[in-house]
Amino acid sequence: MEKPPPSELRRDLGLWAAASIVVGTVIGSGIFLVPRTMIQRVGSVEMVFVVWIAGGLLSLAGALSYAELAAAMPEAGGEYVYLREAYGPLWGFLYSWTQMWVAKSGSIAAFATGFFLYFADFFPQLDRVFYSIPWPLGPNGGPLEFRYGQLAGMVLILAVAWLNYFGAKLGGGVQTAVTALKIALIAVIIFAGLVFAPAHAPTPPSAAPLTLAGFVAALVAALWAYDGWNNVSMAASEVRQPQRNLPLALIGGTSLVIAIYLLANAAYFRVLLPGEVANGTRVAADMMGRIWSRGGAHAVSVAALISIFAALNGSLLSGARVPYAAAREGYFFKPLARVNPEHHTPGMSILVLSLWSCLLVLSGKYDDLFNLVIFASWILYAMTAAAVIVLRRKRPELYRPYRTVGYPVVPLLFITGGAILLGSTLVDRPRESFLGIGIAAAGLPFYFYWKSRKN
Repeated sequence: MEKPPPSELRRDLGLWAAASIVVGTVIGSGIFLVPRTMIQRVGSVEMVFVVWIAGGLLSLAGALSYAELAAAMPEAGGEYVYLREAYGPLWGFLYSWTQMWVAKSGSIAAFATGFFLYFADFFPQLDRVFYSIPWPLGPNGGPLEFRYGQLAGMVLILAVAWLNYFGAKLGGGVQTAVTALKIALIAVIIFAGLVFAPAHAPTPPSAAPLTLAGFVAALVAALWAYDGWNNVSMAASEVRQPQRNLPLALIGGTSLVIAIYLLANAAYFRVLLPGEVANGTRVAADMMGRIWSRGGAHAVSVAALISIFAALNGSLLSGARVPYAAAREGYFFKPLARVNPEHHTPGMSILVLSLWSCLLVLSGKYDDLFNLVIFASWILYAMTAAAVIVLRRKRPELYRPYRTVGYPVVPLLFITGGAILLGSTLVDRPRESFLGIGIAAAGLPFYFYWKSRKN
């Protein structure tokens, strides 16, 4: 068998590794933290499940759409490639720029933030502020505070970057093992809530009126919990048999996540009252603490730490391929196109993405980070789903081993849901939304400079 050139990435990821990137990246800290936000926004358990199902169906519609694109164009960069082919190099560049400085780096920082929140269950001193800048630089215009746990989160990011530097096969193997472990631990939590614990007495429906703004805000939180199903497409150039494995990983992985989320929430609300979920900070820990006392709460913290580690690893493994793909075509900083000749990884891209993510860890609260990520990401998600329709017209000759089920209704459903979400988020979170847009627009001078050099 001929050895691949030393400057190229290698197809070292099988189906299980690809599916583990989907499941492992999606199921991070959201399953443990988001139900609190959702019940606060919609007020009833029934509506919480409606929101979970709506968010799951939107995500599945996206996965069905992306599966066609990934199977037809299994290249590094995922959406970068699809947007470039559908709309031209400018949109591919804006995607890579936004992923690097906002979406992917912000997601990694959010995972690291969630990690130290659960790590503080064992070491409460991690939540202590060791330095504060009394200027309106922090979340919601408050002072910028630095906690010991943020330092722990930065160390975690650098450790995961070091791991992925030594090869996609190693990173993919770790991803598969850790994802299997965390699914097993979450299954224990679900089983304990549905079987071992006595159900609480029925509660009267909430008197709080349901509003469209509240529903959409809860949907934003749900979509954050589902975010990451598209990550495997970014590492498509390293997936074996991509025409078969990428659609299976995207659709199968997303469907499995929906089932896990619904079962987990059924367990939470069987044991805890809606008010307890709304007023708690860690719903799964509160539930297990009710069942097995302090030991149960610690067990959930361990499960959350493993879950977040897998999500962070999958995000960094896949996310580093986006600026690498743009740099290879001359639309990003040239050093990021380098491939390590020994390990066949985009080493410089991994390093830069991890260092920038470490800086974002210092930027503020978990909620602010995920709202910034969601808004910036969904602009590009909707455009990518629309690329399925655009490329059917623009490139009808393109070989498509998988075609989107329910076309064109499924892509249009995803686009419509994304448009409603973006409009409502812009009204509800203007600061984070405009920050995301501003960072994307800041890349335009770089794009025109790199374009002129290519010409």
